[in-house]
Amino acid sequence: QVQLVESGGGLVQAGGSLRLSCAASGLTFSAYTMGWIRQAPGKEREVVASISRSGGSTYYADSVKGRFTISRDNAKNTVYLQMNSLKPEDTAVYYCAASSWLISTTIDKYAYWGQGTQVTVSS
Repeated sequence: QVQLVESGGGLVQAGGSLRLSCAASGLTFSAYTMGWIRQAPGKEREVVASISRSGGSTYYADSVKGRFTISRDNAKNTVYLQMNSLKPEDTAVYYCAASSWLISTTIDKYAYWGQGTQVTVSS
């Protein structure tokens, strides 16, 4: 059974930083593109970052480019999202997800999802 478990969310002031982690089990982690997807209240889910199987290629949404960094450790079956210079508009539930597609910049490409972790940025 595939499990993706996120951690690291919380409440932070604007300008602060958080690091999200996602531990994967039940799948061959290195065979999947991994992504971080967020859903803000009243908004649709959006892919904010994704990383290729080897970690050599990354994608970022324009809204987070230059502030967020996605990385992975295939030996630990873990993907990370370092979030710096956080803004109130980054407030959302952040989901970790796995995709068998090489390029996964839309939510329909992701087959497996975690339960989500709340990130709240106060102004």
